[in-house]
Amino acid sequence: MFFPRRRRPAAATGSEPPGGPAPAAGAAALRAPSPLHAFNRYELKYLVPEARVPEVRELLTSRMDGDANAQHGGYEVLSLYYDSERLRFYWEKIEGERFRRKLRLRVYGDRSAVTDDTPVFLEIKQRVNRVTQKRRVRIPYGAARRLCDEREMIPHEPGQTAFLEEVLALVVENDLRPIVTTSYRREPFVGRDVDPGLRVTLDHRIRGRDRDFHLGADSQNRFTVSPHLAVMEIKVNERAPYWITDMAAALELSVVRVSKYCQSVEVFGRAPRSVFHIPEELPAR
Repeated sequence: MFFPRRRRPAAATGSEPPGGPAPAAGAAALRAPSPLHAFNRYELKYLVPEARVPEVRELLTSRMDGDANAQHGGYEVLSLYYDSERLRFYWEKIEGERFRRKLRLRVYGDRSAVTDDTPVFLEIKQRVNRVTQKRRVRIPYGAARRLCDEREMIPHEPGQTAFLEEVLALVVENDLRPIVTTSYRREPFVGRDVDPGLRVTLDHRIRGRDRDFHLGADSQNRFTVSPHLAVMEIKVNERAPYWITDMAAALELSVVRVSKYCQSVEVFGRAPRSVFHIPEELPAR
């Protein structure tokens, strides 16, 4: 059953106002110095039946190159998402807030190799109007968990100070805690020639869990999107090239506003299923 959009519960006393800071303040934060890595992108997402992935892959490889970081066709992406008890970040997404954020830890590769010393990305992913912005630093996993879970500043490089202070303030002011993990196999492509800023990813076998939050835990994950479906994400600096949208139209691919985080929250019963939810029983075409 689908539920209409609804207002999220009121924020707890002492937390940041429901609307968050003004977009200009969020945009200004992107000027923090290196080694903070910042990205501004526009994103489009499509559902791709796995049966049609070979067609999509063939069309993509005719105009794009495989990402040099992907061996054997792809890599695993593991993420741990933080939110407030009342799921502030989830509701900001569902309600379409013009300025919204997510806080996550992300690691690429085999989860069995994740230890406290493993480098991970601590990320704030935010949206200002139609522009997706991602800011992140690379720090050891154990240090990242101390910052986000134990709420203590950690040793860091000088250029990371402003960002880590922002993360710590976000955690403390909103009483953030781990909510869900997500994992999937990512197949990435990068643009060539006239499309140097284009990046397309195919995400397969999208799974998650709502407990055992250590990214290296040998815990069972549940499919949060049907294994018969992949999610294609198109990331561009300005606008998607015509051949991408023509390909999607020719293959009758469905545009979706799916958030893997929100999908997991709903699958695990933390919130009602929104109008953006992908039914797990959706059949492949």
